[in-house]
Amino acid sequence: MAKKIINFLVYHLATGFGSGRSPIAPGTMGTAVGVILYVLFFPMEYFNQLIFVVVSIAIAVYAAGWLAESEGVKDPQIVVADEIVGIFTAFLWLPYQPDWLLVLAGFVIFRIFDIWKPRPIKDFESLPGGYGIVLDDVMAGVCTNIILQIWMRFLLT
Repeated sequence: MAKKIINFLVYHLATGFGSGRSPIAPGTMGTAVGVILYVLFFPMEYFNQLIFVVVSIAIAVYAAGWLAESEGVKDPQIVVADEIVGIFTAFLWLPYQPDWLLVLAGFVIFRIFDIWKPRPIKDFESLPGGYGIVLDDVMAGVCTNIILQIWMRFLLT
C-alpha cells in the first residue's frame, strides 16, 4: 500500500500534477505550472530559494528517472518536472514581486532555450536517467536567469 502511494506521488511530481499529459504543448504547460508554483512558493529569502531549487532539482531527477524507467523511454514527453525546476532556476534570486513583464519574458526565454537547446545545454541530455532529463532544463534556466538578471539590473533601472 505504501509503495502504491509513493508511486502515485512520484508519478504526479514527474508529470507536473498531470500537466505533462496535456495533448497540446505539455512542456509549455509544465512551465506554466512552474510559474504558478513560483508565485506560490518563492516569497522567501535568497538562501531559502536556493535550498528550495536544489531540493526540487533532486526530487525532479528522481521522479523523472523513475518514470522514464517505468515507461521504458529515455525522456518521456509526459515528464515535465524538468520544465518546472528549469523555470524555478530561471527565476532564482530575482526579486519576489518582479514586474509581470519580467515573468512573461522569463517564461518565453526559458521555452526558447528549452526547445532550441544550444550547446552546452544540449550536452546535458546525454547524462544518464533523470539527470539527462532534468539538467538540460536546469541549464536552460541558468541561461534564462543570466539574461533576466542583466535585464533587471541594467535595463529596468
